[in-house]
Amino acid sequence: MASAKKIKESLIKQLEDKSANVEHFLGLIDDYIWYFNQEKLMQKDVKKRGYTYETISASGKEYEKDNPSVKNAVLYNKQKLAILKELELTTENVVSDDEDEL
Repeated sequence: MASAKKIKESLIKQLEDKSANVEHFLGLIDDYIWYFNQEKLMQKDVKKRGYTYETISASGKEYEKDNPSVKNAVLYNKQKLAILKELELTTENVVSDDEDEL
């Protein structure tokens, strides 16, 4: 799994290759990395507690509740995809590191 640092470097390089490394887009990359980190935290929570977990209601009764981290992970992923779309970074226009060395 790639680290946030490596992903950020890769995204910045893709913008540079498109001559689009301007402040607005670099800010979107920072946002992307924030969502990336949040999504990883949500995934970690789901691994720890599961899709549902036992909790106690205000009246003291134990019940099973959906883990909100599942929904949040999906939302964070959607935001990451929206950012990539805004940056016009897709598999169709990515420049691989191998091509740079030619």
